[in-house]
Amino acid sequence: MGSDFIFHSVSEKEREEIREQSKGIMNSFAKKLEAIDESKLGEPEIDRDFFERAEDSVKDCVIDREIMFENAPNKKGDFILGEKKTW
Repeated sequence: MGSDFIFHSVSEKEREEIREQSKGIMNSFAKKLEAIDESKLGEPEIDRDFFERAEDSVKDCVIDREIMFENAPNKKGDFILGEKKTW
């Protein structure tokens, strides 16, 4: 079983088998999609009561300093070192 996944050159016969399997999978999936009754799917939207934050919102985004420094890859003392002109 494990040797099935070892890299090897693919013969033309294996390529044809892979193509046939792929076509079978895609055709089976396409048939299942065709069988779906679109009228029962409904609207692709989500209605929410609150979808925008008020500009005078009292809630602030609080970022935990310790977590922020733990996630920073480069830091020096109380500073996070950012990349500069590496693009």
